[in-house]
Amino acid sequence: MNFHANQQTNSLTLVALDGIPLVSPGDDIAALILQSLKNSNLRLEAGDILVIAQKIISKSEGRFARLSEINPSTSAAELAELTGKDPSLIELILSESHKIIRHRPGVIVVENKHGVVLANAGIDHSNVGDESRDGQVLLLPKDPDKSATAIQEELQKLTKVKIAVIINDSIGRAWRNGTIGTALGVSGMPAILDLRGQPDLFGNPLLVSEEAIADELSSAASLLQGQTDGRRPVVLIRGYEIDTFKNSKNSSIGVSALIRPKEKDMFR
Repeated sequence: MNFHANQQTNSLTLVALDGIPLVSPGDDIAALILQSLKNSNLRLEAGDILVIAQKIISKSEGRFARLSEINPSTSAAELAELTGKDPSLIELILSESHKIIRHRPGVIVVENKHGVVLANAGIDHSNVGDESRDGQVLLLPKDPDKSATAIQEELQKLTKVKIAVIINDSIGRAWRNGTIGTALGVSGMPAILDLRGQPDLFGNPLLVSEEAIADELSSAASLLQGQTDGRRPVVLIRGYEIDTFKNSKNSSIGVSALIRPKEKDMFR
């Protein structure tokens, strides 16, 4: 398969890599990606972006928990009564969270330890394996930015080309139905572009424009990754110039740049 990337960023190519096997604790994600590229007669080029589903990162890092082994606290038991959820699951949610944002029967929304607002602290039963029938669940990576950096640096060392890595997950939104691909970890590119002060079409300076490019790329990749049994957890994006705004006022790499400060949060 050949790529025809446009260096002016008026076209993007997205390819879901085939042949990524089911991942187990300790698996080398960078090695699996390189083998998949080789099997597809592809190779990484400078400026490529790899979007990797959170689930295979968590699996490789052994982020499993078994509900039968959790001892719920009094707080977890009380919240379980209010939400109708398993007290052991609630205990795990609390352990992965900084703050409970909202809850009602069947739903609990939290701010996790990295400041991301999401349901159930991102703890998942789906696509975990047969063990999920026995109460095994999968937690988010402990530090998604660190995980993204480790994979990015390993791939750059092995290929000698500069790339970026995004770890994404499907997350619900407060004001719309449905989930959307969202960046949890970013390395090698800004997570957000601060375009304030740059001219618009008529030469007027932009006043409030910030573009969440890591989320936009995560969402695009999510269309190819799928949500069920597609087994396409890695998407290669080519044609987006990751260095275009390297001198932007907001050049923060990590996902923390996407988290709105509490003093500016009008809805909590």
